[in-house]
Amino acid sequence: MENRSFIGFGSNIDDRLAYINKGIELLESENKCSIKNVSSIYETKPYGYTEQNNFLNCVVEISTSLSLQELLNLTKNTESQIGRIKREKWGPREVDLDILFYNDLIYSDEKITVPHKDVLNRDFVLIPLCEIAPDFIHPVEKKKICELSKAELENNIIHKIEFNFT
Repeated sequence: MENRSFIGFGSNIDDRLAYINKGIELLESENKCSIKNVSSIYETKPYGYTEQNNFLNCVVEISTSLSLQELLNLTKNTESQIGRIKREKWGPREVDLDILFYNDLIYSDEKITVPHKDVLNRDFVLIPLCEIAPDFIHPVEKKKICELSKAELENNIIHKIEFNFT
């Protein structure tokens, strides 16, 4: 069975674009994952802990035969392969891959929550999602991604960077 998932990418250390591109390449090289769509890249102010470099963020839509737990393991392994070093929460990172949605599943355990608990709080997630999947229905809110209010969000996006995944 093919599963539809959206993964948020972020990086704010060194060559941010190269880290994101490498993460996408590593997911694409997994024979149980297929990249369906990649949003534009957005340069954003840090979220949470703000005394750090700006981030580059994007959202990637994949089709996968992996279970949610297998996909979580793949994202963590991808971060490790790229060289992510665990630091403080919301701190600097080479790359961060967050599973935002997995089909229309609503699920939580000690390792993962889907939909991602901060999707509705982050313009740098909602806007790229709206760009690539405007009709995707948020399973909790029961609204299309583009219908969700962005008015109350802190404005973290600085500017959009056109990006073509190769």
